[in-house]
Amino acid sequence: MKFPILLGLLFASGAGLVHAASLEQPLADLRAVQKEGEGNEKATAAWQQIAKADPASLPEILAAMNGANPLAENWLRAAIGVVADQAIAAKKLPVDAVKAFLLDTKNSPAPRVVAFDILQHAEPALAEKLTPGLLEDPSSELRRHPVAKLTGAGDEALAQGKKDAALASYQQAMKGARDEDQIKNLAKKLKDLGSPVDLPTHFGFVRSWKLIAPFTNVERKGFDTVFPPEEKIDLGASYPGKNGDVKWTDFTSTDEYGQIDFNKPYTMLKEVTGYAYTEFDAAEERDAQIRLGCKNGWKVWLNGQLIFARDEYHRGAKLDQYKLPVKLKKGKNQILVKCCQNEQTETWTVEWQFQLRICDDTGTAILAAK
Repeated sequence: MKFPILLGLLFASGAGLVHAASLEQPLADLRAVQKEGEGNEKATAAWQQIAKADPASLPEILAAMNGANPLAENWLRAAIGVVADQAIAAKKLPVDAVKAFLLDTKNSPAPRVVAFDILQHAEPALAEKLTPGLLEDPSSELRRHPVAKLTGAGDEALAQGKKDAALASYQQAMKGARDEDQIKNLAKKLKDLGSPVDLPTHFGFVRSWKLIAPFTNVERKGFDTVFPPEEKIDLGASYPGKNGDVKWTDFTSTDEYGQIDFNKPYTMLKEVTGYAYTEFDAAEERDAQIRLGCKNGWKVWLNGQLIFARDEYHRGAKLDQYKLPVKLKKGKNQILVKCCQNEQTETWTVEWQFQLRICDDTGTAILAAK
């Protein structure tokens, strides 16, 4: 939590502590900072005031991170680090208030993570005590701590020859794990112990689709062209495609990470457009996220409404690259994905694929009712 340069700025000012009543305007000025330097001068002055705040103001400063833009969040994080370091050194950290802020899940994940980091630094025994309760936390970052602890306990048990205890620890950790690196690590450990993990189910990947392709994407015009699947879903229809008539075909991915690879049924084509359609049966109406990974140009519709689109190619793909908030209706939900392949011929441009999963905002899979 040390910020020596920022502390230098603070001490250079020579002023005393700023009490909570004085923080409303500085916090507003800091939250107003924007890219390209807009509000920078006010933010600099505001930061110096906030960094001199009384330790009792820490929860108020943490709360200012709720809903802040990324730049303002970084400024506030640095100011919190200065105030917390001084409070810890002076033994004036408001431990109960910081703990209460951490445990209040109405606060945003980012400041809650900062609050936990403060407690880890100032009160490691308390942080250790709180850790198991974070296994089902709404913040995936806070879940990392109990998952790591359980994984370590499993490793220790395995080293002592206690296979059943290790298995139990790894399985409990897997239930709480939401980050790809921890899930991969635990999946391997569980597989080695003879208890393989159903990764597609754990993540909530949608693997069974109807595909239709290839339509044209010559000169990259396919992205904006409205081909028949965008107008109406008729799974029995055939349409003029780039190289002749095209019709819908069944495709079920066997990939552990749910890749829907157009190259498999259609071969490695270029300057083409494909569509994937599926129906997701939701047990109830609810908020959800469609999370997509794709390095091609793409569009996603839910129940006929365009959710989001990205017209770029081969800049890399990763799990949960795009997080799209949606509202699922009870029963059948129609999902349509448009995936465009461009003209590039380098070996690293051959991918014509996407992965899609449905989950809540913690990354916990939402599985189809049927």
